[in-house]
Amino acid sequence: MYKETLVKDLAKIGQINAAFRTMAPRAAAIGAAILFLVIAWFVATLASGGGANQNFVIAAGVIGAYMALNIGANDVANNVAPAVGSRALTMTGALIIAAIFEVAGAVLAGGDVVSTISKNIIAADQIPDSRTFMWAMMSALLAAAIWVNLATVLNAPVSTTHAVVGGVAGAGMAAAGFAVVNWPTMAKIAASWVISPVMGGVIAALFLAFIKARIIYQPDKIAAARRWVPVLVALMAGIFSAYLVMKGLKKIWKPDALVIVAIGIGVGIASYAVLRPLIRRQSQGMENRNKSLRELFTIPLICSAALLSFAHGANDVANAVGPLAAIVNAASSGAIAAKVTVPFWILAVGAAGICAGLLLFGPKLIRTVGEQITKINPMRAYCVALSAAITVLIASALGLPVSSTHIAVGAIFGVGFYREYHTARRTHINHGRYGGDKKMPRGDPVERAKWRKLVRREHLLRIASAWVITVPAAAALAAGIFFIANAVAR
Repeated sequence: MYKETLVKDLAKIGQINAAFRTMAPRAAAIGAAILFLVIAWFVATLASGGGANQNFVIAAGVIGAYMALNIGANDVANNVAPAVGSRALTMTGALIIAAIFEVAGAVLAGGDVVSTISKNIIAADQIPDSRTFMWAMMSALLAAAIWVNLATVLNAPVSTTHAVVGGVAGAGMAAAGFAVVNWPTMAKIAASWVISPVMGGVIAALFLAFIKARIIYQPDKIAAARRWVPVLVALMAGIFSAYLVMKGLKKIWKPDALVIVAIGIGVGIASYAVLRPLIRRQSQGMENRNKSLRELFTIPLICSAALLSFAHGANDVANAVGPLAAIVNAASSGAIAAKVTVPFWILAVGAAGICAGLLLFGPKLIRTVGEQITKINPMRAYCVALSAAITVLIASALGLPVSSTHIAVGAIFGVGFYREYHTARRTHINHGRYGGDKKMPRGDPVERAKWRKLVRREHLLRIASAWVITVPAAAALAAGIFFIANAVAR
């Protein structure tokens, strides 16, 4: 017997169940994050030792843990997203590899001394006293964390370093006026918003053009792959070894430029000697098609994701623990220091927070960067990863404060826009070769290719907007938090 009311009620129950299934994982992740913050509070309470400024240390410990969660949720995605988007790694495999190497980089190479003022953004000696300094650093850290959290919710990969820089600048201005900020350094950072993504995109596009010309569009793809894939992978090995020494190990070993170059060349030559016979054996019996070529780039992509994660953990853990270590040092000594020793508990909180943020909230942004901006295959992912390492090396040599996030995302856009250009160009050539529309699909194929969009513009606009306002937004938030905290404290 048909009951319309009963059918409607059952449909509503089904909708409620579907909504619950959708919300339950998110709620569980938020619950786990809150539990981590409680653990951080407990650790900071034990570490504070009941001193005069115990509440500062505890609050800073929780805020630092919150910032570390957001770094893991937002910043780490750029290291593994190309490998996930190209199907070289599954999401689970990417999360495991990134978590292991992020923690290893933070703990093994994160350094026991960090700069308390990110990239010399403000002159600490102009801040009146240590208590004002602690409020400023806490405001900067909280503002940066809130901004990165908001960007993650909006699916926008942003630079956590720039967020911290903006927070420190804003809190510094609120505490001691505009003169406290190092404006030439801020100008360099603003310039990097354009320089780093454009440089990353151009380098990635150039490598993709080379791969298409020398391998993909050759009559015998396998023979071309045997000739060039060992060269390309050896180049990646050399570049990444130099990248690891310069960025991932810089806090425990600082070789000069000649040593870094020698290491990169040596590793590249050794890799080529090993890889050439391996690639030849691996390519035996492969079909002459693009799918076969993709298999040859899988292992290099996995290695690149691991090395990028290690270097990121070694460098960007300072974004969470730098201001935190400054607060702890000022609370215990009553002085403002330019560089401080980082207690192990602070480094552990930062490393654990990055790992937890990645596992709990990272997949959302990994999918956005790796799958939704443009279609990625192993060859394109290789170009993105190699471009990221090369651009960081060039920028570091030139003294440019670039963002690895901007570079990686810019490289993905560069690959996508090059695909649009290349598709339109080849369609135009084929259109002329076959005499108009005789052997082409109905309609004008040249015009269709000209307007075919292989990059999603909505992501470009959203991400670019988030990049531009990261520093001013974090600065405004930090200044507001500082004024409110100061007023309440009085």
